Amino acid sequence: MATYHLSVKFGGKGKALAHASYITREDKFSDRKDLEYAEHGNMPEWAKDEPAHFWQAADEFERANGSTYREFEIALPRELNPEQRLELVRDFVKQEIGDKHAYSFAIHNPQASIDGGEQPHAHIMMSQRVNDGIERSPERYFKRYNAKFPERGGAKKDSPSITPTQAKQDLKELRQRWEAKHNEHMQRHGHNQKIDSRSLKDRGIIRYPEQHFGFESAGRLTPEQKQSIKNGRGFSEGAAIEQAKSIDYTDKNWIKAIGADVKQQQLIKSLTQDISQQHGRLMKASITPSGNVSIEKVKSRGLSMGW
Repeated sequence: MATYHLSVKFGGKGKALAHASYITREDKFSDRKDLEYAEHGNMPEWAKDEPAHFWQAADEFERANGSTYREFEIALPRELNPEQRLELVRDFVKQEIGDKHAYSFAIHNPQASIDGGEQPHAHIMMSQRVNDGIERSPERYFKRYNAKFPERGGAKKDSPSITPTQAKQDLKELRQRWEAKHNEHMQRHGHNQKIDSRSLKDRGIIRYPEQHFGFESAGRLTPEQKQSIKNGRGFSEGAAIEQAKSIDYTDKNWIKAIGADVKQQQLIKSLTQDISQQHGRLMKASITPSGNVSIEKVKSRGLSMGW
């Protein structure tokens, strides 16, 4: 079943080349076998043949407090084959980046830890520097922009949203554009499944978000436990959809009930964060002079860590 995931991240100075190597599975990541496709675009002349030079220059010459890249991480539908997924990603890149920014993207397709199926997703990494047609050296490219004499300064940088409210709205609109593009390609290839960029709360669905299991934790599960999780996920998703169809969103009792449930989930989340912070403080306080952790001291303070 197609699932929604889109996250936006920024990388600081010194992070770009390592992250580009990670997503394209190069250098120390070359032994990973889940790379489906990698592509680069809009690179300046000095990086067209070696895109890694661009990200290396960003790390070296970008301002100390500047970001070297912006990244979209998106889940891709299993229902599409590799060629169709590539078509979808390229279409989204064309829509969001066009010819304005240098970019690198990669599609990964690892094996899902629970059901063993495909888990395709894309990393789209872009520079915030705008291509203006002026040729610059690597060092000048990342200098501060000179509005009066553009050729004397660096490439202009896209300004981030001015306020948190505007940033939130920009992200919401980006999520909606990915939803529309994803569903357009699914329909084009004969699939009725759609994704929805809204939160469970905004969709009126009362259930907890699905728990993610990494390969390490999933490896400790028995086949029976994995099957139980798969069954539970399928049931909860189907039940949530049917639930949403049957809800009267004007019912005051339902509005009151959903409000109470959300408050309870927020309380649980807050308590979990408090416990995690307290655990971190205890672990820090329990380092012995030799540099070892005093496990008994942590246990005696009333926290169980699964030992």
